[in-house]
Amino acid sequence: MKIALINGSPKKKDSASGLVLENFKAFLTGDDQIITELHFYRPQISTEEVDKLMDCDALVFAFPLYVDAIPSHLLRCLRQLEWVLTALNGREILVYTIVNCGFYESQHNELAIEMMKNWSVRAGLKWGQGLAIGTGGMLNMLENIKPGQGPFKKMKKAFKQLANQILTRSSAETIYFTASFPRFLYKLGGEAGWRKAIKENGLKKKDLFLQK
Repeated sequence: MKIALINGSPKKKDSASGLVLENFKAFLTGDDQIITELHFYRPQISTEEVDKLMDCDALVFAFPLYVDAIPSHLLRCLRQLEWVLTALNGREILVYTIVNCGFYESQHNELAIEMMKNWSVRAGLKWGQGLAIGTGGMLNMLENIKPGQGPFKKMKKAFKQLANQILTRSSAETIYFTASFPRFLYKLGGEAGWRKAIKENGLKKKDLFLQK
């Protein structure tokens, strides 16, 4: 079985989506798995990348939530793929999607997952499953903590469920995951991060509240 893991983050390195895929890859066990890893950080993909995807049995996209939707550069890549994939004449390729967001609640990812589901239909592919991840701001901060440990204890179960759907070429309802961490502490941590970032860029705390 040929599986493509596609990082849809615009960050060239140190992205939460890349970390998610790196951890998730360990759950795709089996002797007959051929895994191709791609990174779409630009609004266009190469002919070589398209050829690799057309030869796969499952496409696994991972990307960050941008304004409740798909990042614009990735959307352009999907449009490019759509034109090519619709010419496959019924070959069954399944689409799975992992969306992470900075919000505490993973439900914020629903629209983006629904968009990916609609895209898979337009491209003539079969929808598999979505995994919505909240508390995405913790992923890189706690990158040494693996799924199944600490606040990510329940992530192991979510990864196992998604991997099982992929390996059995099955479809299922969206999985929702939020780290086991108090909401008010997550909010405090996020606010501290904003204050640190604005100081590093030579601004003041009050500049966070400026309006155009």
